Amino acid sequence: MGCCSGRCTLIFLCTFQLLAALERQVFDFLGYQWAPILANFFHIIVVILGLFGTIQYRPRYIVVYAVWTALWVTWNVFVICFYLEVGGLSKESNLLTFNVSAHHSWWSEHGPGCVRQEMQATGVKSLDSQSFISVMGCIVEFQYIEVLHSSFQILIALVGFVYACYVVSAFTEEEDSCLRK
Repeated sequence: MGCCSGRCTLIFLCTFQLLAALERQVFDFLGYQWAPILANFFHIIVVILGLFGTIQYRPRYIVVYAVWTALWVTWNVFVICFYLEVGGLSKESNLLTFNVSAHHSWWSEHGPGCVRQEMQATGVKSLDSQSFISVMGCIVEFQYIEVLHSSFQILIALVGFVYACYVVSAFTEEEDSCLRK
């Protein structure tokens, strides 16, 4: 296979997908979003496996990567539906934190242009007092940032799926031609 082949493109796509997943993982960790953290972790593992399979000419690993990209697209469609509150889902629920905590998307308080103000529940400040956080002036609402992240992940995964199928096909054709000689 040449340098600009599907194999090289899949290596580039896997590397780019890995960087995008690591970026997403960081922001999910900052928001204590446990379900996305777990999904991102598995995604990172499988993308590394797909990258390894592509570099080492292992079609079975690439098939695992291709199957995972279909599941990854499904997960990201769920995340989009969650943040857009489709089908009875609510972005205010603790579903993405496994109901362990009341944390939410990091972008909800730190988005572009957001001004964060803490207000004390009682007049006396103490270490144990509860504070309410008010966020104003956001240029882009946090749910749209999360939707953009998921949409970008879907786009990369779909292109990766197509190239993974192509590379597996090319690898098996090469094996078949070598066996016939």
